[in-house]
Formats: sequence, C-alpha cells, structure tokens
Amino acid sequence: MNTDDIIKVKDFLLNLQDQICLALENEDGTAKFAEDPWERPEGGGGRSRILENGEVFEQAGVNFSYVRGINLPASATAKRPELVNRQFHAMGVSLVIHPKNPYVPTSHANVRFLIAEKEGAPAIWWFGGGFDLTPFYPFNEDVIHWHTTALNACEPFGQEVYPTYKKWCDDYFYLPHRHETRGIGGLFFDDLNEWGFEQSFAFMQSVGNHYTKAYIPIVQKRKDTPYSERERQFQLYRRGRYVEFNLVYDRGTLFGLQSNGRTESILMSMPPLARWQYNWSPEPGSPEAVLYERYLKPQNWLDI
Repeated sequence: MNTDDIIKVKDFLLNLQDQICLALENEDGTAKFAEDPWERPEGGGGRSRILENGEVFEQAGVNFSYVRGINLPASATAKRPELVNRQFHAMGVSLVIHPKNPYVPTSHANVRFLIAEKEGAPAIWWFGGGFDLTPFYPFNEDVIHWHTTALNACEPFGQEVYPTYKKWCDDYFYLPHRHETRGIGGLFFDDLNEWGFEQSFAFMQSVGNHYTKAYIPIVQKRKDTPYSERERQFQLYRRGRYVEFNLVYDRGTLFGLQSNGRTESILMSMPPLARWQYNWSPEPGSPEAVLYERYLKPQNWLDI
C-alpha cells in the first residue's frame, strides 16, 4: 500500500459526503447543510456538516474526518496489542439523520479506513462501516426494501457476505440492558482486509453508495404521513434508546473521544430532543407495541 491508495480513499470519502448531503438537501427542500471545518492539534481534521430545523429533517449530521497520531487509543488496542505504539491514519464518513416526522425512521451510516504503521514492521490496515435503520412506526415493506438494498450492496462480493454482515449488525446494535436491538439492522463490518486492498475498498464504496438508495425512498414514502402528539412523544422516548447505545456501547464514539477527536463532531449523533420515562411500556395491541413485539428482534427479513 502506498500514499496514492490513501489519497484514493480520502477522495472517495469526500465525494461521498458531498453526494449524501446533496441528496438529503434535495429531499428536505428547505434547509441546507452548514459546514464547519476543524483541525486537530495532533494531526488531521475534518469537515462537519449539520442540517437543522428542516422541513423533513429535524437534525442531520454528515461528517468527514481524517485524523493522524502516534498512538492509537485504548478502544482500538485493547483486543489488538499488535497496534500499540504505531502511527496511524484514520478516516471516514459518519452520519446520523433524525427526521421530524415519527413515521420516518432515524438512520445511521459509516464507512471508514484505518492504517497503522511502525518502522521495520508491515503496515496493518482495514476497512469498516455499514448502515442501519431505527424506525419508530415500522412498515414491513420499508424493512424489506432496506435489507434488499443491503443485499444488493453485498451480492457482487459473495453470497455469504450479506448474511454475515447482517448478523454482525444485529449483534452490534443491541442494548443488553434493554434486551432489544436498536432498530431493524442492516450491515456492519470491521477489520476487513482479507480480500486485499482493491476488493476491500470496492466493498466499502459499495456500502457507502447504497446508503441513499436504501434510505431516500423510505423518506419519500413516509415524510407526509399525518401524526399527532402521541406519535411525537413516542419518537422522543425511543430516541432515548439511541442516546443510550451511542454513549455506552458505540465503538466509534469511544474511539473519537479517546483519540482526542472533536467532541462536537463526535456527538452530532445525539438527537436534538429526546426523553426518558420511568418504567414505561406500550399498551398491548397498540401501534407502539408492534415495534417491540415484531421489529426489535433479530430475524431474517428476506427469504434467502
């Protein structure tokens, strides 16, 4: 691997950020992303883009970061001692979309690349990423569309890829203290290098490019659905679960904070409003109960 390879990944990520922001702006129709460039004293920086108070999206953050440093944080080396005392380059695009209408799901996507180097030793590198969906009032056809698009992103790389990374997503986005998944899943992969650089990079590109294909059609179907204060309050309650996962379990959040990343950009995943309610549970037979009874349990959404 050489410098040109690193530049190729960086250029793809910057272009991906542009494409996703444009697609979301077009769908919202009123609000635009504000860009906030930043630099990191230890090396590198990024450009954070935030859309707020739109017609469709209450808050959307689409961030690019490229950080460099001498020592990887504990969240990266705890299970991989071979990474200790290596210089690293870490770059990626990460996004979280919090729509206004409770019938439009929250969505998250991330694609990233890391290379760690030490004089006299081979470089260690890998790709990671994925996308997942967090509905409040799910529709089966939306879930099938989401997972069909995930399958399409994976199919050129082998029949086993989608089932493997779909299960990894189910396992990763799980809240043990709540005994439930964060949403209906999607794809999650990490430490991908066994295919070689070109094939691994091509897969990361496929996942990144399929995100808007998976999400925008769902937004278009649901953004004009009428809703009441009941649905809004349930949306805010379920956003609390999103906060719990990101602050307690998410490895990307831990890596960013431990590597002295930019706090505002790392925590842009937090919803603008959320609420908690003591010992709450949905009424039996209610639309809210359907989410818990059917959709927050890992399952095969496609007949494959």
